[in-house]
Amino acid sequence: MQRRDFLIAASTVGLATLTNPLSGISKSADLRGKAQHCIFLWLGGGMAQIDTFDPKKLGDAKTNKPGSYYPSIDTAVAGVQVCEHLSRLALLMDRVTAVRTVHHDVLDEHAAATIRVHTGRPTSGTIQYPSVGSIVAHEYASTNGDVPAYVLIGYPSVARGPGYLGPRYGHLYLTDAETGPVTLTPSRQLANSRRSRRQKLVQTLRDSAVAEDTRQIQEYNRIVDQADRLSSGSFMQTFDLTSESTQTRELYGANVTTGLGKRCLLARRLIESGVHFVEVAHNLNFRNGTGWDTHYKGQLKQHLLIRELDLAVSALIIDLEQRHLLDRTLIVVATEFGRPAGFDSGGGRGHQSTTFSLVLAGGGLNHCGAYGITDELSATIEEHPVSVPDLHATIYATLGIDPSKVLYGQQNRPIPITDSGQSIHQLLI
Repeated sequence: MQRRDFLIAASTVGLATLTNPLSGISKSADLRGKAQHCIFLWLGGGMAQIDTFDPKKLGDAKTNKPGSYYPSIDTAVAGVQVCEHLSRLALLMDRVTAVRTVHHDVLDEHAAATIRVHTGRPTSGTIQYPSVGSIVAHEYASTNGDVPAYVLIGYPSVARGPGYLGPRYGHLYLTDAETGPVTLTPSRQLANSRRSRRQKLVQTLRDSAVAEDTRQIQEYNRIVDQADRLSSGSFMQTFDLTSESTQTRELYGANVTTGLGKRCLLARRLIESGVHFVEVAHNLNFRNGTGWDTHYKGQLKQHLLIRELDLAVSALIIDLEQRHLLDRTLIVVATEFGRPAGFDSGGGRGHQSTTFSLVLAGGGLNHCGAYGITDELSATIEEHPVSVPDLHATIYATLGIDPSKVLYGQQNRPIPITDSGQSIHQLLI
């Protein structure tokens, strides 16, 4: 090839890349599922993968022998084992894939790792990236205006926010599964006549908006209008868990657990109402001591959380399947990082981000029980590494969202929907 011909060919490729900056990034854009909802269970603190979904040989905290804290058991998938405290999920692992080789580079900062797993991006000082929930809300925003696209059952944070997409794609949040969002519940002391006067006052302020503020005010007005629709419509009935049968409530352990069962039951009701993304926080207010942050004595109470997770997630899978919703609903069990095989001086575990487990269930995926292989102490990846952007691409593809899509931020700047993420082909084929 002549130098001149080479330069022409190279410039043609460059122009094609500029025209479509993601043309070479994702080869799996055509591999997309048909799920329409996602329930994202958040295990704040850092679930120990070696004590849950990636068990290894037994260790001993007292003698500081590295290894799993609990014995492992067989599952419905041959060759796949989980911790003995996941006995209900073990029977359902043919509907589940524990992705055992997730990794990132954030080690000692819970907040930064939480942001990484929620947004799929490193923390930036120049741009605030949207959470996975907000991106799903953005993609599904126009499908049902009578319900929010994104609901958070837990405390709001920057990690869970809409970032550059703007407040329209933020979450409706609540912390009590049975009372619902207090911001949508009018005070009993507020008479209808007084509420009407307030609405007229707000409309007067809307009409007096100056031109340069129109865009921001329109966003605010849109949120206020949706809040009015939600508070006065049938949506608020979603939070009445007493309408569920005794059998269903007992399935979730709603009357005997510390809260995750109730929140998962509500998540199912929200999905039925048309909500597309529900994040459920486990162990609000650290009711089980240290939560999933199992330093020191926190390791001693970890089995309580594992059993509660086992009960709630297995109930959610069974309930969704009985209602013919499992293939249309992707369940994600996520945490900010994992835990090493060794024990610290107090008998607990430190942090590990080189490899840890996140779990996918339902969603119509081609489940295999476990994906990816780690070494004998679940410390390094041996086969099929999965980055956090890869996990996000898999979530989006499962929900029918093109993982190679470009979104637009401030000043109409093009931003890929993932940070070069590649969806897991084996689960989508």
